[in-house]
Amino acid sequence: MPSSQPNNPLHGLTLETILTQLVERYGWEELGLLIPVRCFQHEPSIKSSLKFLRRTQWARERVEALYLRGV
Repeated sequence: MPSSQPNNPLHGLTLETILTQLVERYGWEELGLLIPVRCFQHEPSIKSSLKFLRRTQWARERVEALYLRGV
């Protein structure tokens, strides 16, 4: 059965997985410098960040782009 998105490098990855890996790689402080959004800079948590990123397309795109640069 062929994949429905063979050219999408993020296919099969959840936003939570991407964010968790970025936090492990950079930490919250550096992540907040790379992508300056409040949910990364003030009392950061995976849960609050996911809520924000799911509602804010431009921020999600920056998180995904950062993940792809580091892969």
